[in-house]
Amino acid sequence: MKKSLIALAVLAASGAAMAQSSVTLFGVVDATYAYGSGSVANRSQLTNSGYNSSRLGFRGVEDLGGGLSASFWLEAGVNNDNGTGGTTNTNNQAATSSGGGLVFNRRSTVSLNGGFGEVRLGRDYTPQFWNLTVFDPFGTNGVGTTQTLNSSLGGPTTIRASNSIGYFLPGNLGGFYGQAQYYLGENLSNAANKKDGNGLALRAGYANGPINVALAFSETKFLTGNIKSFNLGGQYDLGMAKIMAHYNSDDIKNGNEGTGFLIGGLIPVGAGEVRLAYSTYKIDTVGADPRSNKLALGYVHNLSKRTALYTTFARVSNKNGAAQSLNGAVTAANRNSTGYDFGIRHSF
Repeated sequence: MKKSLIALAVLAASGAAMAQSSVTLFGVVDATYAYGSGSVANRSQLTNSGYNSSRLGFRGVEDLGGGLSASFWLEAGVNNDNGTGGTTNTNNQAATSSGGGLVFNRRSTVSLNGGFGEVRLGRDYTPQFWNLTVFDPFGTNGVGTTQTLNSSLGGPTTIRASNSIGYFLPGNLGGFYGQAQYYLGENLSNAANKKDGNGLALRAGYANGPINVALAFSETKFLTGNIKSFNLGGQYDLGMAKIMAHYNSDDIKNGNEGTGFLIGGLIPVGAGEVRLAYSTYKIDTVGADPRSNKLALGYVHNLSKRTALYTTFARVSNKNGAAQSLNGAVTAANRNSTGYDFGIRHSF
């Protein structure tokens, strides 16, 4: 059960009625023993986020009346294996914070909600990322993470964008959903790279009964070449199992193009769940096209609604000069790499 806290200090400052406002503290602590082997060097480490991303967050909502509400969401990544915080990208370009302290790098937004949908401002997930993580049996966490994300050419805004203005459709459209997001690089108007980090992303989908399908598109501007991404994903619930797949394409103007796909599934087994996936990603270059193929198999055993034990095994094969490796190992071009995770996840 999540711990809900009545925000007395906030209410006193705003003069709002106590019954209309609340703040919730939530989080995940996920500890992982991760091992990776490669043709050059192996690595053994205690890390985090092998099943769910470790985090600490605060979210709240205030009823404004007339069907309107205001809300906020502040969520920080936590490296519970060493006690440090995460890093964040402040302008959708290469620079990131140095980390170490607590930063709300995962999400930091304020919203206005109503019958029209939701307007959301701040640092948030990009629409194109949702198809990669929702339609990945491993949820883009741990050694099983899809190669369409691990090898992606999508750039700094592949997962999140800072300085974003987002809009979400209302949830009463008969299963149809969608969002639009515009984000800013915030460079000077007279700079040569004045548009670097600016971008637009869109997502539209349909979820009803056993079916969930969605497509997304984004373009982020850079002086060195705009990055366009497109993906399509879907899931079908058979009852005895969920099957899912997605396709992803990243194109750098006057540069390389990367394409890949995933197919996988989730199979309930007693108090747990088997996860399996095959994913691949190829980069189109002059000459040979590097390609990495990954096969991943995992099992999650739920000790309760909040606590789970898990294990994952993955193997990646490299071709045409690719050198992808797993769990921090180092492997030479065209050689294989294997990795496994053992961990425990507790949420609150």
